[in-house]
Amino acid sequence: MDLNSQQKKTVIASFLGWTLDAFDFFLLTFLLTDIAAEFHTEVPAVTKAIFLTLATRFIGAFFFGMLADRYGRKPILMLNIVSYSVIGALAAFSPNLGIFLALRALFGIAMGGEWGLGSSLAMESIPPSARGMVSGILQCGYPAGYLLAAVVYGLLYGQKIGDFTFGWRAMFLLSFIPALIVLFIRSHVPESPAFVEAQKSVKPGLVETLQKHWGIALYAVVLMMFFNFFSHGTQDLYPTFLKKQHGFDAHTVSWITIVANIGAIVGGLAFGALSEKIGRVNAITLACLIAFPALPLWAYSTTPFMLAVGAFVMQVAVQGAWGVIPVHLNELSPGAVRATLPGFIYQAGNLAASYGGPYQAGIAEAPGSSYGYALALFAGVVAVCIIVVIRFSPEKRGQVMTVVDGEISRA
Repeated sequence: MDLNSQQKKTVIASFLGWTLDAFDFFLLTFLLTDIAAEFHTEVPAVTKAIFLTLATRFIGAFFFGMLADRYGRKPILMLNIVSYSVIGALAAFSPNLGIFLALRALFGIAMGGEWGLGSSLAMESIPPSARGMVSGILQCGYPAGYLLAAVVYGLLYGQKIGDFTFGWRAMFLLSFIPALIVLFIRSHVPESPAFVEAQKSVKPGLVETLQKHWGIALYAVVLMMFFNFFSHGTQDLYPTFLKKQHGFDAHTVSWITIVANIGAIVGGLAFGALSEKIGRVNAITLACLIAFPALPLWAYSTTPFMLAVGAFVMQVAVQGAWGVIPVHLNELSPGAVRATLPGFIYQAGNLAASYGGPYQAGIAEAPGSSYGYALALFAGVVAVCIIVVIRFSPEKRGQVMTVVDGEISRA
């Protein structure tokens, strides 16, 4: 992967932005039972925080994306990172469940902007031949953030410093950390060259562009709905599954989740790179097929070791498929709305899939059911759906990225 110094810094900044965004989000998944206990409610009630975060992300994708298409990727990315950092940390001061849920909804708006901004900035700044690998790197920020949350949870949660115990509120205070990335972006990351070049031309409006490309946008939203079911359906309740169904302690839950996210990083990097050779559609299909042999180990094993093996393979599949998505959506999107449309499509899919967490928890806690069954049901059905739907996708590997329609051609 031949990138110059500025391109490498752009990729690093985009990766870190998504990593720490995911870190903020996944902290919650380790703390559902503790928050439920403090607010005297059940886990399904607290999982509404996951639902609200996912459901509001499309608002942020649209709002921050429009700003970035008008004012530039770099300054709006900085604004977005500060926003989700501050709002994420404010959850630590929630006096009741209602306020906590409201803050997580606002966090979802802020979180929703980062993916589209970071991916468009990176993809417009690198040569076409590097996009597959960079796509995998960027999407690996998500499991890297989950892994970081697992490490922090395992090391800090429940620890005492004098009279202070590191509980769930202190964990959310760590959300202030991502704001430090803004200093790096401000000093070292250049604006997207495609955006800079576009300022010399007249770009078509957002409404005009969406009207022209509504078919591919609608298709992509359906695709991303299934992708988000695949991701969140295999990740968000897995720590709860390990704690409630198997009774594992925080240390065991942490290391199993770490192993799972190592698998996710391996999958994202491997299939992102592979997509440059076999195409985006074929790489996603192959990754999803790997999920099926992982299901029994992942959902029905009884020992920590075998559950970790299953979790590793499952996340190779899940994030292997996801590793192709940043480049695939950016290649499908018209240049004039590339900061808006990929992120909006991604988060609109999140909205469509946002009730998956509470629905899974409801199935898991129904009489005669289990978390293992609910997880396996979602993963198996959704993998089939992605394989079917992705076969209808256009293949745009190597598409030249500009910000003015009419200039797009094959590399």
